[in-house]
Amino acid sequence: MVQFLFIGTTELLLIGGIALLLFGGKKLPEMMRGLGQGVREFKKGVNEVKDSVEGGAEQEENADAPGEKAKHAGTDERKVTDGEKGQRQ
Repeated sequence: MVQFLFIGTTELLLIGGIALLLFGGKKLPEMMRGLGQGVREFKKGVNEVKDSVEGGAEQEENADAPGEKAKHAGTDERKVTDGEKGQRQ
């Protein structure tokens, strides 16, 4: 059995029994379900941040490619609205 913070089986059973007495049989599963959902959301957020950091590093590597600047040198990526067209004429 894996030791979790040097807590033995007897101590875990004692903690579980006390929690059961304090919160009751109906409330304890709801609390554990909420705790599980919180851990799942936390891991999801960590993975999203990790992916965005890795994605940003990939974008920087692609931006440094020599052919990319030549492709976009003459293009204007900004869209012109109808109001701006009228102002230019």
